[in-house]
Amino acid sequence: MLSKVIAQANIDHAEKWFERADKIVIVTHVSPDGDAIGSSLGLCHFLESQEKTVNVIVPNAFPDFLRWMPGAKDIIRYDKYAEFAGKLLNEADVICCLDFNALSRIDAMADAVAQSPARKMMIDHHLHPESFCRIIISHPEISSTSELVFRLICRLGYFEDITKEGAECIYTGMMTDTGGFTYNSNNREIYFIISELLSKGIDKDEIYRKVYNTYSEGRLRLMGYVLYDKMQVFPQFNSALIWLTKEEQRKFQYIKGDTEGFVNIPLSIKNIIFSVFLREDTEKNMIKISLRSVGTFPCNKVAAEFFNGGGHLNASGGEFYGTMEEAIELFKQALVKYEELLLAKK
Repeated sequence: MLSKVIAQANIDHAEKWFERADKIVIVTHVSPDGDAIGSSLGLCHFLESQEKTVNVIVPNAFPDFLRWMPGAKDIIRYDKYAEFAGKLLNEADVICCLDFNALSRIDAMADAVAQSPARKMMIDHHLHPESFCRIIISHPEISSTSELVFRLICRLGYFEDITKEGAECIYTGMMTDTGGFTYNSNNREIYFIISELLSKGIDKDEIYRKVYNTYSEGRLRLMGYVLYDKMQVFPQFNSALIWLTKEEQRKFQYIKGDTEGFVNIPLSIKNIIFSVFLREDTEKNMIKISLRSVGTFPCNKVAAEFFNGGGHLNASGGEFYGTMEEAIELFKQALVKYEELLLAKK
């Protein structure tokens, strides 16, 4: 049995909204990851089973290794079809905002979502939600938004209506947002949910292969280059840094998703508990920051204090507007500031 994480008042409100709605739009954050796409498609499949008209809109492209997911081919990109997407948002009865909790996280879509007369519902697991939605289902203690979507569907009494396709999407989101269940995944209820998803006929091993073992040759060569030439270890701080410029990404025919998971690699080095990846964005004039940690080191605090970001204890992100040299220097300042926590005895 699952504990009742979501407040009953939110369940009641969501039930009424879904019952009354004909047109529902699901939106998620910029540069969507596995949990963003998984939770969005998982909820989409469920709502379609209730005979609703559902559209999923994302701000920009998502990685190729998620395109196999049932329903992915129907996702609408706002950066390519802004006028059509804007019309759908304006005509929606309900807009479900998944895996983000601030309008700034949906980039150019923000005004269209904010100005839509639709009722707005947030389903998310990040800290400090903003109040742009009337229903806020926000639970940072939960491993993924996909897990929250599963819990919501079950609390509404519709577990039987979860299809194999919906289950595949939910499982993918749960798997990717925990690094294949290697962090933020010690809650035993996660594995109860997995067993329930397996009962829907999903092949979790095949899903793993589709997500993690279908990369391009360019990605493997880029990974080798990063490990040999672009990784710096700071043993005196139990930390590591990797970084990539636009030019280096072009050299290896970079496509979106090719650097997925790179930030986790240094954590396999003995005694390294904190890893940061700095990557010059290929679409905007900024540096994307990925931060990962193990144990109790709060990489989300480093992200917030130094890189205009945030996230979870062991997995966070941020942005930096400046040169790569300045970003690296900022990283080094963070190591000095957090030296005591980085060297704390476990």
